[in-house]
Amino acid sequence: MTDKKQIENDIKRDSNYFLTKQYVMMQISGLIITYNEEKNIQEVLECFDFCDEIIVIDSFSTDKTVDIAKKFPNVKVIQNKFEDFTKQRNLALDAATHDWVLFLDGDERITPALRTEIIEELNKPEQKDAYYFYRKFFFAKKPIHFSGTQSDKNFRLFRKSKARYMAGKKVHETLDVNGAIGVLKNKLLHYSVSDYESYKQKMIHYGVLKGKELAAKGKKYSIGVQYLKTAFKFFKAYIMRLGILDGKEGYQLSYLQSLSVFETYESLKKEQN
Repeated sequence: MTDKKQIENDIKRDSNYFLTKQYVMMQISGLIITYNEEKNIQEVLECFDFCDEIIVIDSFSTDKTVDIAKKFPNVKVIQNKFEDFTKQRNLALDAATHDWVLFLDGDERITPALRTEIIEELNKPEQKDAYYFYRKFFFAKKPIHFSGTQSDKNFRLFRKSKARYMAGKKVHETLDVNGAIGVLKNKLLHYSVSDYESYKQKMIHYGVLKGKELAAKGKKYSIGVQYLKTAFKFFKAYIMRLGILDGKEGYQLSYLQSLSVFETYESLKKEQN
């Protein structure tokens, strides 16, 4: 067999290796924050296969998250006590060696099409400084088309020299970008809801953190505002954002979104007592 033929066969056997190692023209840091993600960590770390390093900021997981992560040769695990999401994310940025970073959550997955688009975008002569990723939402592996998820997007790929997570945001952290912004066409898969009960606990947790954030900003508790905003959140997700078209899952998502708002104000009330 000729050398040329051997190379062609090698490429066919491992096209992913060829694409990533031959054509990513700049170095990238993959970043993730974790707590008890043993069910997700293997798959999400595999999504970073074209990154030169992976930084895992772990909040002292009590399961096998760290053990699984350490099996990857280019992973650096940093354990840090959780205070809020913004601080954990900025710690990851500080630990990254490279300017370009790809930030994923444990319940997110990159499709082959999105992976290719990321590589092609980074290999252009000129890039934006940060890219929005639209996300495709799943409820227990069932795709959700409405319920407020239609416009769901987040910054996931950006230059850390041009961006920083805004201080004071304890949940639903906001990236402050000082530069040009782009949007990728292919969607990131978001398996946020593995089951109803675990998602309920997550939304309650988010609500508690949001309440503490409001308290830190001097927001005053009002029972009228609490019930009005809770009701409006459900109406917005289920009616205005067409959650009704997502069936039972749409109702459950709308309810849990409104529950999170209710818990936000319960948390705010406790902070002021």
